[in-house]
Order: sequence, then C-alpha cells, then structure tokens
Amino acid sequence: MPKVDLLNIEGKKVGNIELSDDIFAVEVNEDVMHEVVLNYLANQRQGTQSTKTRSEVRGGGKKPWKQKGTGRARQGSIRAPQWIKGGIALGPKPRSYKYTLNKKVKRLALKSALTSKVLENKLIVLDALELEEIKTKTMAGILANLKVEKALVVLPENNLNVQASTKNIPNVKTALVNTINTYDILKYDMFVVTKAAVEKIEEVYA
Repeated sequence: MPKVDLLNIEGKKVGNIELSDDIFAVEVNEDVMHEVVLNYLANQRQGTQSTKTRSEVRGGGKKPWKQKGTGRARQGSIRAPQWIKGGIALGPKPRSYKYTLNKKVKRLALKSALTSKVLENKLIVLDALELEEIKTKTMAGILANLKVEKALVVLPENNLNVQASTKNIPNVKTALVNTINTYDILKYDMFVVTKAAVEKIEEVYA
C-alpha cells in the first residue's frame, strides 16, 4: 500500500496518507493508456470540415460547347471536378469520429495513469483546499508553495472559489472526481488532489 506525504496549502508536511493498492498501485499498462488517449482525442474531433460536390456548386446548366467539331475534349458541365470552381470529387463531408471503448479498459487506463503519478512522485495530496474568496493571486500562491506549474487539481465536489480562482492560471485545470480522465492525468505534470477527493476516488473507482 503506497504511502505519500499529506501537505497543507503552505506546502508543509502535516502527516501521511495510505493509498489504495487497487487504484494507486496497479501494474501500469501503457498500451491501454495509449488506446484510451487516442479514443479521447478522436471523440473531441468536431468533424465539421466540408467541401461542395458537383451537385452543390453554381452553374453548369448548359453544356460548355457542342459535343463534336470543336477540337476540344467533350465536356458536359462546368461543375465537373476538372473545372476551376467545379465541384470537389471525394472531398470531406461532416462526420463523427466518435467510437466507444469497454468501460473496464477505461478504468484500467485511469488506474494505470494514477499509479504512474505515484511512481514518478508527481502526486500531491492536500489535507484541504479552501479559499475565502475568489482570488487568482491566492491560488497562484498556493501552487507556488507546492512548487507546481502545470497541474491538474482534483476536488471532491464543486468549489466555486477554488475553480474560479484557478481559471486564469495558465497550465492549471480543475476537475471533479467523477470527471477525471486518463488524458488529463497524463497531460499535466502534477496531480494535485485533496484528501477528501482521494477517498472519493477510491470509493468511485474501486
């Protein structure tokens, strides 16, 4: 059972916390993490690119010139793909890139990502994270105390003061326990989580 330091918002150690082996000490499966990240990125694609086919461009109601006798190649419409301003042949059309993965695969990838943070000493557990008001400067000071620049801050539940104070800090993102994903965990260098959030993660993802 891995044990990590429990810190306060000043960056000082106030104790230790034991993490669940089922969540934070599994065998890291890089292939599964890679598969889940690809799935996440594919599902983020909008797929809104579009081109006009020969049936959608203007013109072409009349045959450009007669079929024979001109010495030129026969043409039926100026909307054909070989014409300038003609339609596009086999061009992209709006589509969905989404596909689904097995829930067990996603959960294994999440546990692997969390375990990798523990192994790399990039997981910080806070005893609590509360702000009296919305203040970006205060939140930036807390992150400076923890010596983190690029971090995913995970909360057990909505906390307007913390979430709003973090919004304008570059390379820092807040997330709730039920919204964390493998991509964000791997994207951000540090995984900052409160003690209450750790308990909730172990409860939800056990």
